[in-house]
Formats: sequence, structure tokens, C-alpha cells
Amino acid sequence: MHRWLFTCLAIAAAAALDGSVALAGGQMMPGGQGQMPGRSSGPVVPPDEDTSPAPAEKPDAAAKKAFKAAMKSLNKAKEYDAAAASAANPDKKADLLGKMGDEYSKALDQFTEALSNNADMVDAWDNVGYVHLRLGAYAEAVDDYNHALKLKPESMEAIEHRGEANLALDRLDEAKSAYMDLFNHDPKLADQLMAAMRKWMIAHRTDAHGMRAADVDAFDKWLLEREGIAKQTASLPQ
Repeated sequence: MHRWLFTCLAIAAAAALDGSVALAGGQMMPGGQGQMPGRSSGPVVPPDEDTSPAPAEKPDAAAKKAFKAAMKSLNKAKEYDAAAASAANPDKKADLLGKMGDEYSKALDQFTEALSNNADMVDAWDNVGYVHLRLGAYAEAVDDYNHALKLKPESMEAIEHRGEANLALDRLDEAKSAYMDLFNHDPKLADQLMAAMRKWMIAHRTDAHGMRAADVDAFDKWLLEREGIAKQTASLPQ
């Protein structure tokens, strides 16, 4: 009897020992959801699967991409601008001008992105200056054209547009300097700046906008002299 009881106890102890070994070797959590100790709980990735992040776009490529998108927005803005100029219906005109402003703003963001990737992109500086000029941000336009002309000093178009921006800021000496540069190198653009100067004069005859009357008169006199010289020059044999 004692021997039989001893045998039963030995068998029970052995079974308990086997169970503890099994738990230590691969313990399962409640509900059958467990993990072998020392093994990762993350997803199993096949050896041939590439999990490295995609390479970042190179700055030059990103600049070109943003510039291309910006030019598309700029051209749309110019189309809306031209359509608004010929629109007779006031509501239609206002709608077109609103769309024009939206496209100019979009182009501004895109040109800025291009320049953040390539600060030496002269065409981006030139065009962002044009956008600022059309949006009435004249000081920003002057700064943009300063950058453009530092990279490309011979750009007559940038000189003309910067002249317009300076004129809008009542910086008459800078505007006159731009006109003289254009007169000597690109008479057609000089005429374009002269037309803007004439509009400035008409507006300031109605309202001096804080300018001294003597300064307005002096500028008017200078304009008359330059227009006379331009006519004489145009009549000379080429």
C-alpha cells in the first residue's frame, strides 16, 4: 500500500515537472495568445523586402518641378487678367479678377518653393518679382529684381519691372535711372516705363499722395524733356 502510494506521488511530481518545463520553453498567454520569450512581437518581414524610406527628391529636381507648376499658374493668372480687362459686365470682371488673384497667389507659393530648393534660379527670381509687382507688393518686387539682376545684370526686362516697382514706391530717382538704362539699351522697354511714368504723373496731379508739389513738378518737367529727346531719337535714321 505504501509502495503504491509512493509510486503515485512520484508519477504526479514528474508530470508537474514536465508541465513547468513546457511553460518555461514556450509559455502561452491567457486566451492562447502568447509569444516565445526572446522573440520580437513585430511583423515578420521577408528577407528580400526593402523597408528603407524612399530617397528624398534632389533640390535641383524639386526646384524645376515647382518652377514648372508656378509657370502654369502664372500663365493662368495672365489669361484671367486679359479676360478681366475686356469684360464689360462688372460681376464677370470681379469674378475674373478674383480668379486672377488666386492664381497669382498660387504661383507665388510655387516660385517660393522653387527658390527654397535653388536660390540661384534667376528665372524664378524674375517671375516672383513680376507676381509681387502685379499683387501690389512693390517693396518685395524690388527685392526680387535685385536678386535677379545680381545673377543676370543684363536683363533689361528686370530693370524695367524694377523701375515700375520703384515708381510705385515714389522712388523717382531710381525710376529715372532705370529709364536711362533702358533708353540706351532697349528703347521699346524704355517706352513701356515712360508710359507707366505718365500714369504716375496723372494720378499724382489728382492726389499728390504725400509727395511735395515741387517734386511732382520737377518730375513732370523731366518727363517732358525725355519724351522730346525720345521723339527726336526715333526720327533719326537707324
